[in-house]
Amino acid sequence: MSFWSHVISVFRRKKLSDQRKGLLTSIMEGIPANVIGNLLGGPILTIYVVYLGGTASDVGLVVAIPALANMVQLVAAFYIQRFTNRRLLLFWFAVTHRMLWVATGLIPFLVTKSLQVDVFIGMFLLSFICASTSAVFWTSMIADIVPAQVRGRYFGIRNTIHWAVASISLLIGGQILEQLDNRTGFVILYAVSALCTVWNAAELWRYPDLPFERSAASSSAALFGKPLRDSGYMKATSFIAVFILLQNIAVPLFSYVMLETLHLSKWWITVITTVQMIVTMFSYYYWGNMNARHATRTLLLWTLPIIAVSCVLWAGIEILPVILVLMIVNITLGVGLGGYNLLIFNFIIGDTPKSDRPMYVAVFSALTGATGFIGPLLGGWIYKQIEDGAYWLQSYGVSLFIGIGLLVLTATVGPFVLKAGRNDVQALTEGKH
Repeated sequence: MSFWSHVISVFRRKKLSDQRKGLLTSIMEGIPANVIGNLLGGPILTIYVVYLGGTASDVGLVVAIPALANMVQLVAAFYIQRFTNRRLLLFWFAVTHRMLWVATGLIPFLVTKSLQVDVFIGMFLLSFICASTSAVFWTSMIADIVPAQVRGRYFGIRNTIHWAVASISLLIGGQILEQLDNRTGFVILYAVSALCTVWNAAELWRYPDLPFERSAASSSAALFGKPLRDSGYMKATSFIAVFILLQNIAVPLFSYVMLETLHLSKWWITVITTVQMIVTMFSYYYWGNMNARHATRTLLLWTLPIIAVSCVLWAGIEILPVILVLMIVNITLGVGLGGYNLLIFNFIIGDTPKSDRPMYVAVFSALTGATGFIGPLLGGWIYKQIEDGAYWLQSYGVSLFIGIGLLVLTATVGPFVLKAGRNDVQALTEGKH
């Protein structure tokens, strides 16, 4: 067999076991998903909402919607026990999510100006309800596909690839919006995203349909009660939920402050965010390697002060050039988020029993989703209240105070609730053999 024939056969997933097929598919389907997420999300999402006529409160609501939508995972966790074809459910909900999101690109052409923001919010909410539902099935599947002893390294490599794609996508998207008028630029971004939706759908269908292990719980109440009775898990989850509440008052609105208060160009906003994503990309790999040697909860605790410091560093714009400070802020944030995103996923799939994992994930997502939703709303409201206030408060004051609060929370509560769990120790032991 020639070299190219071998390459083609691999990407057709021929002669691969279900596990290896799933590992490869997880990487491949994430590529178009990340293109869509960064051509339509992140700072470009903020720019689009402002383009439609949105205010700070509207931006706060929109960036809070994905967290709010996570609460539907409780419903999905119940129904996965009845409809156990996870691949089919994942396919339909994930494809519907991206189709609805891409369809928001038609709003400027089909909806009157006064209703555009409201219609966008409605469609965006429906889209992310589907996304959150699909996440239950995906998380359950991928936890069965990836062996526990290699999760840190595998997701480190996978996320590095995906964030490389995300960084390039965001940089190109920002350049398109900078060089063209908003209307033309967004038409191009949404058209590319529509093509990637088709590609992603084809990849989602390639996932193996692995058998699902049902919970042994005797009733819905017993199923729901299992994670609630796990005191160690609930303490950690509650702490993380409070951290996310405070964090989301400031971090999701970084792009809004850069755009509306600091008056940076769309190009600079996407460049700064791309720097963050590149740092995140590399930090995934290193956090993944460290996860093979250190407990997930321990490493997770290490990431939180880094995220907090990124908020405090905004105060540097008092004495240093704004662009320099924002680069430092986003580099620091990238290091923290790279570890947090990797480790929080390993926490919710590694610290949970296999048969009850969907409900554990759903409870975690519901609690963190509720606080994650309140955070940006509160942040948007705060920025609205201080729009006539002192410049230092509008530009860096909110982030500074939130960062200090996060540092205090992490130092006083974090060490007590993020102790290494039994599954952490087991995974580390297995990984050494």
